[in-house]
Amino acid sequence: MSLKWLEWSQKLQAIAQTGLTYTQSPYDIERYQQIRQIAAEIMATYAHETPTYVYDLLNKEEGYATPKVDVRGVVFHNDQILLVQEREDGCWTLPGGWVDVGESPSQAVIREVYEESGYQTRIIKLLALYDRNHPRHNHPPLRHHVYKLFFQCQISGGNAAESTETAGAAFFKEQEIPELSLTRVVPSQISRLFAHYRHPEWQPDFD
Repeated sequence: MSLKWLEWSQKLQAIAQTGLTYTQSPYDIERYQQIRQIAAEIMATYAHETPTYVYDLLNKEEGYATPKVDVRGVVFHNDQILLVQEREDGCWTLPGGWVDVGESPSQAVIREVYEESGYQTRIIKLLALYDRNHPRHNHPPLRHHVYKLFFQCQISGGNAAESTETAGAAFFKEQEIPELSLTRVVPSQISRLFAHYRHPEWQPDFD
């Protein structure tokens, strides 16, 4: 299924959000609010949600519109990769999440790995920076435009543990990857990360 509707609605929302940030004209404010309403109606129609619900979500976004930043910790041990099981859908993913305001990406990934898996880690290198919205990644549609940063991490302490968001943490061989939470990570990304593990001389991927 084509996701052009999502691309169009995201662009309309970005125009509306940025316009509302800088304009002082009451006429332009009204126009940008109308553009946001159109974006909400497009998203609601194809996502099978109510326009009011989507508009309220979009209305919470303020400031110049830029992509959100998602970080993922890539932890290898004995040729296996660390995954955590999401309580939300019961599927597995690399530990990670949104970068908080005032927090660097490296701080965020160390925090997320610890919170979701119980392991303390240190950063080795950046393996990849991907545009989640790029068609080649095959993520399910999301209302946000997101950049995903994958950091290779090394365990420095801790033990596997559950959290409020995760029901467990475990290491898996490349041929034994369980069902993945596709909103967070997809099989092609896991395969590429294993390739990076086997080729530490590679430069980071992008886009």
